[in-house]
Amino acid sequence: AGPTQEAIDPVRFISNRSSGKMGYALAEAACARGAEVVLVSGPTALPPPTGVEYCPVITAEEMRKAMTSRLAWSDTVIMAAAVADFRPARPSPQKLKKRRGPVTALDLEATDDILRELNERRTHQLLVGFAAETEDLLAHAREKLHAKGVDLLIANDVTAAGSGFGSDSNRVWLFAPEHAPVELPLLPKREVAERILDHMLTVQTGRQTSSRPSRPHRKE
Repeated sequence: AGPTQEAIDPVRFISNRSSGKMGYALAEAACARGAEVVLVSGPTALPPPTGVEYCPVITAEEMRKAMTSRLAWSDTVIMAAAVADFRPARPSPQKLKKRRGPVTALDLEATDDILRELNERRTHQLLVGFAAETEDLLAHAREKLHAKGVDLLIANDVTAAGSGFGSDSNRVWLFAPEHAPVELPLLPKREVAERILDHMLTVQTGRQTSSRPSRPHRKE
């Protein structure tokens, strides 16, 4: 859940507007249903939900390590975090001083694709991803669904009223392979979380009754 922060220098960083509210709502709802939950979270202003194991991280690399190290333990992975796509290639060890004229020497490099790596490494896990879009939501979501190889993709238009970053409500589309997209109305994020968990159960049932080879059960 939440954003990541990528340092420019010791006092500045690249990040995004994610509040973490959707991911925290999912963690809280799953815990209330009896799941054993680990919440890997970037920096937010939210208190961790009661009953979950809280794992705070800052950078995309820290989040990647936290997620991949717990993959074998998990039955389900919900990647609701807004991970930075880029980070400064050479962060300054000292604060960059203000100077006259434009600043053009900020070289960026891509961060690792955590969702794709989780898909490549997983065995039996159900994998759920998120897509925050600003245009052509349906087309971009379908593209990401197939590119990432997830079992369920949750997409929303972050520019829409009431469903952007930091809001207490959300309006999402649910995409699953070989299923028609399902649109949910504008709802409080906790209710959205419940609907997502219900849809995950449907997707999981479909996976278990399909012709795929059986997967190993979770080992404690």
